[in-house]
Amino acid sequence: MVKKQEHEIPLTSFRIEDSFWSYFQKLVTDVVIPYQEQILNDELPDVEKSHAIENFRIAAGKSDGEYYGMVFQDSDVAKWLEAVAYSLTLNPNPELEKRADDIIELIGQAQQEDGYLNTYFTVKEPEHRWQNLHDCHELYCAGHMIEAAVAWYESTGKTNLLDIMCRMADHIDNRFGKGKVRGIPGHEEIELALLRLYRATGEERYLHLSQYFIDERGTQPDYFEEEEKNRGWHFWSKDGSDKNYAQNYAPVREQDHATGHSVRAMYLYTAMADLAGEIHDESLWQACLRLFDSTVNRQMYLTGGIGSSVHGEAFTVDYDLPNDTIYAETCASIGLVFFARRMLELKPDRRFSDVMERALYNGVLSGMQHDGKRFFYVNPLEVIPGLSGVQPEYKHVIPKRPKWYACACCPPNVSRLLTSLSAYAWGESVGQNDKTPSPADSENEAAASTDTCDTVYSHLYIGGTFTSKAGGGVTIRTETSYPWDGAVCYTVTPDSAASEFTLAVRIPGWCRDFLVSLNGQVLDTNSLDLRDGYLYVNRSWTNGDQLKLSFDMPVRRVYANPLVREDAGCVALMRGPLVYCLEQEDNGPQLQTVRLPKDSILTAENASDPVLGSYTAVRATALRLTPGDDLYSDEPPKAEETVLHAVPYYLWGNRSEGEMRVWIPEV
Repeated sequence: MVKKQEHEIPLTSFRIEDSFWSYFQKLVTDVVIPYQEQILNDELPDVEKSHAIENFRIAAGKSDGEYYGMVFQDSDVAKWLEAVAYSLTLNPNPELEKRADDIIELIGQAQQEDGYLNTYFTVKEPEHRWQNLHDCHELYCAGHMIEAAVAWYESTGKTNLLDIMCRMADHIDNRFGKGKVRGIPGHEEIELALLRLYRATGEERYLHLSQYFIDERGTQPDYFEEEEKNRGWHFWSKDGSDKNYAQNYAPVREQDHATGHSVRAMYLYTAMADLAGEIHDESLWQACLRLFDSTVNRQMYLTGGIGSSVHGEAFTVDYDLPNDTIYAETCASIGLVFFARRMLELKPDRRFSDVMERALYNGVLSGMQHDGKRFFYVNPLEVIPGLSGVQPEYKHVIPKRPKWYACACCPPNVSRLLTSLSAYAWGESVGQNDKTPSPADSENEAAASTDTCDTVYSHLYIGGTFTSKAGGGVTIRTETSYPWDGAVCYTVTPDSAASEFTLAVRIPGWCRDFLVSLNGQVLDTNSLDLRDGYLYVNRSWTNGDQLKLSFDMPVRRVYANPLVREDAGCVALMRGPLVYCLEQEDNGPQLQTVRLPKDSILTAENASDPVLGSYTAVRATALRLTPGDDLYSDEPPKAEETVLHAVPYYLWGNRSEGEMRVWIPEV
């Protein structure tokens, strides 16, 4: 029987003070949140119009005017409010909190007497409420606002937004469910939000409603097609007969491959994993394992990007991972982080934390300009001037981050993830048996499960101070220069003279050699307790105990499965968790002519740039083919020696506009 092996930890339990991540958290709190607030209030004339807050004013009767924006425009405000809530745990800001409270008051004024809350249908088409679940995203918007309400309550202790969204959740519960109106959301989100609302309020109806939406999906595969036929009116519409698009092809416990809209899939799978732990549902857990495997082992880019097709922002088929017509929406990588984190709560296993790390350092960070004022929706692995962003089949692959979007789901999604990063770095299992095996566990693991001990899990190597309840209370200080350096030091300070608990630290899958020392004594790697990629150190910890790890971090050549036809004969460069790429800025144009010899030495060097700041670059001696005058020739092209300069992928596109590529032909 599956059960949660980790408790959720409050964001305030881990204070990040990190040479890498603190920059991004400060950027979001100081620059991104105020910048996005201006956009949501239509105060920046040179960016894509939002009108999202004005829509609430109109719905509340505070302003005249017409609704403007996408049908799910409310969700932009919700995600921004959620990011604000998390930011207040990082940096109290009474002025920002007051402005957020004013927006929450406006949201409450826009709520209808029956609890319904959605500005599009309140302002524009009130007669069509709840008639188009496939396309109009009322449940999706409600879900994001519920998440914001829970975050606001947990961060500030205020129930103003929570009260509003409990009324909306009650309205939804009164309408949908067994013996009521049948329905499932076209865009999943409400499921995971209701689980958060259940834990915040203790109201079991919200748990049961989440389970209803999850259990109902796929039981009537033609549900959206029938909805389209019966409603008698149309909004912009995705074909309701496409059962894969909304993950409606089979009941969720029978689903075995990731399909359809990639963000919707990740939100659904996140909720499935969360629910599996709440109700101890082994069949749901097994489905999550299959879907995780399908996602990351057959349909994920090296950067943690998922959803390869612009058509439906969707998965296609296994191993179809084009680099130049890619989609890889930023929100999809964020959703993958959510999914991996929930899987970790059920089973501490580095196959989940490695993917979480990969997506965070690459596919998520690439979605935001280094100055916090431009954002990518699509995250390509190859950019070709004259094609990317220009030709029809490449139109979506924009070579330069825009300031905003008409469909602006990604920018505030990045903000809410980075401000809540503390929840992803650590986990703890206190007062329960953290080794409880699932039926798939080995006999040895089952035998080991008889021991009960508080366990603290270090999933990500981020500097800062973590306060845990383990062992009666303990503080763990982490110091590291990761990802530029592989040294990590944990200093333990128990609340009492001694504290017995287990510190479990991930050993990343990319690492081939590492050293571990405890209070200066190097430990024999053959005697270490290593399980599922985690190093378990159980002892009675005393004040000042130090556990140090040193990961070897050479530049690595990475090869794709031969079934990925786009990467055949190519190599990519990684160091630690970071994927690297070539940019025209450093290497000149026509990057497709570059060849990397198999015997070329790869070196990591400290670099600095006025725009990029300090970072570790990768350099290598390579060959550049010389184009001739003829389109075809009997003679192979001549090659000249050149030196390549590769930058971390998350930093690309911050300087001049030009070519970029991750995969390099190898000779």
